[in-house]
Amino acid sequence: MPKIKTKQSIDKRFKITKTKKVMKRTCGQDHFNSRESGSTKRAKRSDSAISETEGRNIRRLLPYS
Repeated sequence: MPKIKTKQSIDKRFKITKTKKVMKRTCGQDHFNSRESGSTKRAKRSDSAISETEGRNIRRLLPYS
């Protein structure tokens, strides 16, 4: 039986924690950040969790993580 292929675009954007939570990078970090306040810039540095229902679909595309 062949192995299941991992969806590479999903693998690069999401990480799965030990407790099976799906984490993603906060959007809007690449450029145009000089106009943001300091608290907004700090908040964008941390990753955010995906909802459980969306996470279930993402985990299906990442079979070996």
